[in-house]
Amino acid sequence: MDTPVAPGSTTSRSVAIICGSTKGKRESNHMTTLISSKMNKGLSDQITNEFHAAHLYLAMSCVLQDMGLKMLSKWFTHHADEERAHGMKILTYIQDVGGTVTLGTIEKPKAKYPSAESILKAALAHELLVTDQINKLMATAISMKDYATQSFLQWFVDEQVEEVAIVSEVLDLVRLAGPKNMLQVESRVGKLLAAEG
Repeated sequence: MDTPVAPGSTTSRSVAIICGSTKGKRESNHMTTLISSKMNKGLSDQITNEFHAAHLYLAMSCVLQDMGLKMLSKWFTHHADEERAHGMKILTYIQDVGGTVTLGTIEKPKAKYPSAESILKAALAHELLVTDQINKLMATAISMKDYATQSFLQWFVDEQVEEVAIVSEVLDLVRLAGPKNMLQVESRVGKLLAAEG
């Protein structure tokens, strides 16, 4: 078993956890892989990206909790859970198509922000980054005529449109309210949480 490495470790050797599909192993020693090695690597990298997003949003949630903004904190915790679920969705797909999952190291997230607005700005920037990552994966799937992965990734393309829109909406609320009216933001975010379930 690999020796655990703390998030943000500066060790020169990257640590990866590898797990492959077990489907069909009773009938055969191998399973047909429906995706290319390039697509497999790109999807595996995206699992790590999604887990990093979850780690980042959880850190933001903790900072907001310390600021006394409990609803915003819960909203970021909810989105951290969603990002982890996204990573697991990709992991399951790789295994379903006979690929091999390789999990990379998750970077230590930033833990200090001067304001709620700065947190929302950082969150929006990260959602735009993830959108670019997903679009590049889709472009790879299209160029390789990987129709199964195109179909799978379409859900993520649509999800990113929604994610960017909702983070932008909350950022606008924070900007309009200003530091002295954050209770109004908390009330609105509480309603968003209830709507998101």
